[in-house]
Amino acid sequence: MLARLAAEHLSPGLCIALYGELGSGKTVFASGLIHGLGVDDAVPVTSPTFVIVSEYEARLPVHHVDAYRLSGARDIVHLGSRELFFGEAISVVEWADRIENALPADRMDISFEITGPTARRISISPRGKASREALVSLVKTLQT
Repeated sequence: MLARLAAEHLSPGLCIALYGELGSGKTVFASGLIHGLGVDDAVPVTSPTFVIVSEYEARLPVHHVDAYRLSGARDIVHLGSRELFFGEAISVVEWADRIENALPADRMDISFEITGPTARRISISPRGKASREALVSLVKTLQT
């Protein structure tokens, strides 16, 4: 629900960096965000662990990145980080901590913490102007 709602407030080129341990909800959030951007709900969104990047056509193009198998920022640079993170597409990065040095400075960091069998704590930290504007817009919507 939160991810679908957040998708309505994203601007072109924004990077969403997802942090959290295995099973904390990163892929579920990414799926909600991608479907919220307009990808048909019948299209399954899974973590691209072995292919590293999946691309989706939506209201804004989406690059869904899973950095779990990468050993550092250098690996994503070889895969074309400029095209992934500095174009018009929304980039959603799972395991962002593994490639943090390659991510744009203006991004939205979202951390997931397991607090119970089905409970999670989500923390959102905007890291620049575009991400701050998106978060302020989302919060205003949640308050109404």
